[in-house]
Amino acid sequence: MKTLIVSMGLLAATVFSAFAAEPAKMVDTKMGKILADAKGMTLYTFDKDAMGKSSCDDACLKKWPAFHAAAKAKAEGEWSLVKAADGKEMWAYEGKPLYTFAGDKKPGDMTGDGVGGVWHVAK
Repeated sequence: MKTLIVSMGLLAATVFSAFAAEPAKMVDTKMGKILADAKGMTLYTFDKDAMGKSSCDDACLKKWPAFHAAAKAKAEGEWSLVKAADGKEMWAYEGKPLYTFAGDKKPGDMTGDGVGGVWHVAK
């Protein structure tokens, strides 16, 4: 009986921690708090995207890779899932699809902010 109770407790902790984990984290920068992926790479939004829909086509995704979601990811709270042009699910924050920038080489780089007047650091 004790083993069953311990096993159920571990299972519950694992399940609840999986749902509680957000796909990105807020990090402090010289621009204030911004969203970054688990590796610390800056996330961006694209002004040409509609709410809940990515407008970044295949050529665009080469410079601005979609912030892809894991296969069994579930939307929760301000986090939702949208389809990228490559057919894979990507994360959106408050309805805005999120991307990284190929020009950012290391965690904390924000070289994509303001590109073309349509790319912005996600806050």
